[in-house]
Parts: sequence; C-alpha cells; structure tokens
Amino acid sequence: MAGNTPEIVVEARGLTKIFKDFWGRPKARAVNGIDFTVRQGQVFGLLGPNGSGKSTTVKMILGLLYPTRGSLRVFGENPDDVATKQRIGYLPEETYLYKYLTAQETLDFFGALFALSPSERAQRSRQLLEMVGLANSFNRPVGEFSKGMARRIGLAQALVNDPDLVILDEPTSGLDPLGCREVKDIIRLLARRGKTVILSSHLLADVQDVCDDVVILYGGKIRSQGALSEILKVEDRTRVLTPRLEESKVSALRSWLATQGIAGEVSVDHPQRDLEDFFLDVVRAARDASLETAGAQSGGQIAAYLRGSGAAAQPEAVLEALAQDEPAPPTAAATAPVVAEPTLDRAALERLTAAPAAPEKAAPAAPKEPAEDLGKASEKIKDLLGGSKPPAGR
Repeated sequence: MAGNTPEIVVEARGLTKIFKDFWGRPKARAVNGIDFTVRQGQVFGLLGPNGSGKSTTVKMILGLLYPTRGSLRVFGENPDDVATKQRIGYLPEETYLYKYLTAQETLDFFGALFALSPSERAQRSRQLLEMVGLANSFNRPVGEFSKGMARRIGLAQALVNDPDLVILDEPTSGLDPLGCREVKDIIRLLARRGKTVILSSHLLADVQDVCDDVVILYGGKIRSQGALSEILKVEDRTRVLTPRLEESKVSALRSWLATQGIAGEVSVDHPQRDLEDFFLDVVRAARDASLETAGAQSGGQIAAYLRGSGAAAQPEAVLEALAQDEPAPPTAAATAPVVAEPTLDRAALERLTAAPAAPEKAAPAAPKEPAEDLGKASEKIKDLLGGSKPPAGR
C-alpha cells in the first residue's frame, strides 16, 4: 500500500450478473458492467430505485451470488472465501430472528456461529444491547419486539463478530427519529475506528448525513458516482453564514449587494431549524425529565470491543476467571434423591409368578326337552300376531 492510501476493501471491475431462464437463455441483466472501489474507513452509499441492482450487488459482495462476468474482490480475495466472510457483518433489509429466543440468547447464537468463546459472547451481548438501547430487554423474547426494536437487535447481530466490513440494508427502517440518529451516530463511530460501511437505503437524508462516497444505480448500470460533497455542490451559488443580524444590517447588506450588480439574485433571510434536530431536542428534554416510555431506550456509548480500547479486556478476563473457577457439576449419586426401598410381599409375588393352573372342564349341561319349549314359544308368537288357538279336540 503506497503512502497513506487506505486499503481497498471492495473492488469491482466490469461486474455483471445475468439471470437466466430454465433453458439457459438470458432473462434479466440485473447488474451490467459496473466499476467501483470502496476503501477502508469509508461510509459508501449504494443508491437506486427498486430493481436497479443494489440487492444483487450486495449478494455478490457477500458471496451469495456469483458474477456472470467481471471481477469482484473483497479484502483482495474472492467473496466466497470463508476467512473473508468472517470479516463481514450484514444487516438484511428484513430482520430474520428466532422469535422464541431472548435478546441475549439471539446474540449468543450469532456469536457462536463465529466461534466466539462463551465469555466473549456474554461480554459482547451485554455491550451491544446497551449500545443499541435494548439493555432493558436483555431477557425479553424477540418475538415480542416492535419493528424498530427488531432493527436495533439486527444491527447488534451485524456487529457481534467485530467485522471490518459492515453491510447495512435499510438500517433505519422502522426506527423513530431518535433511533435513526443513534444508528447514524454508530455508523460514524465505526468509520472513525477504521471500519468500512456499505449503506443501502432509500432514505436519502440518512445517506447524505453519513456517507462519504455514493454510487447511483439504475437499470443495472452506474449513472453517477463520486464523493458526496462534490456531486452535491451547487457550482453557481455561494452561501455565507453569519450570526443573527439586525434588520437594519440586513437592509444594509442588500443595499451593498445591489451596488455589486447582484441584488436580483440574492435571498437574505433567517434560516429555520431542521425538523429532526428540533424533534430530538424535545424528546431529549422529556427523557431528561425522567418521563417513562415503553420499548427501546436511548442507546449508550459504542460497545467497548468495537472501539478497540483496553476497557473491553477487563470484563472479559473476569468472565474467563469465573468460567475457570466454576465448581465441578455434582455427580448423579450426590444429586439423586434417596428413595426408601419398598416392603416386598413375597406371597403376592409367588402368586403372580406361579404357572397358571389348567382350567377345569365344565360338565356338559343336560339337554332340555325341546318339545315343551317349542310349544310354548309357538303359542306366544300366535298370541302376539293375533292368531287363534286350535279348536278343542284336535
């Protein structure tokens, strides 16, 4: 790496992705020969309307799709390299979580996927939940979370492995203005620490607040790209900001500008506050007054291990010591309850285990006189059917 040029994290050259139909014929050219470079410490905006190729590009960076043509390198390697994947954190557009796990169990699960030790998982879970404002929901099932709370824990899981590249797809979707500001602050802090962030969002105000460089995709091609400060610059305008002026001085300024021949193009007024800033001031004042609210709380400072500070090592060492000093689990003999031996009824046992005796044959019953029985039955039937008795003497 020459000079102080930051390391190239993602590099695409002629990147193309063509989806084919059942017969192998080209069906859709989702990404069409794009070139871009993302460097370490940048917040890189990936913009475009629906169907422009943003999601396909992200999936190729993650190694979930393979390019049809062109080259794509992530940290100088193929995106499907396992070691490369371990350096990436990803927040998808939809937050897919196991709703029966608690917030702590969710982060513990994702930490285990990255082979973190139990002590690391415990430490990072606690720090991340505090950072995203969910410290009060540590043991709450995520199935009970609102959409905004689900996005917060989704952001936490994207950071559990301390990634060098963080890919965020609509990270502020479903968040209130306070949550949006906190997420943007986290993104800025990650960039200052040297992390690289790729942000895909339809909320252009969020992109403008945090991104350094952007590309704008349409129809699978890059239509514009560059440093945000440059592509948004209005070349034929100059803005001068001063402390508040009295009306007399504003009038004097207009008069002076008129002498310069530019009076017709000048707008001199008092600027208004940004609505987001005003809203946040109101909410913070209510919070400082200790007014209660349900749901997520304001997040704390960024997790210590993400700052790379030595503060994270101390709780980790404590947890390791606790894990090593754990008493051995009690044996089955020590924990099994004592059950009194039942009294054995030997006479009953002998009766149950004795061979069954051969059944005695019943003596055959003496045959009844059928004539008398049949005669009575015949007379009964005739009475029921309304028949007459046979005449006497017969």
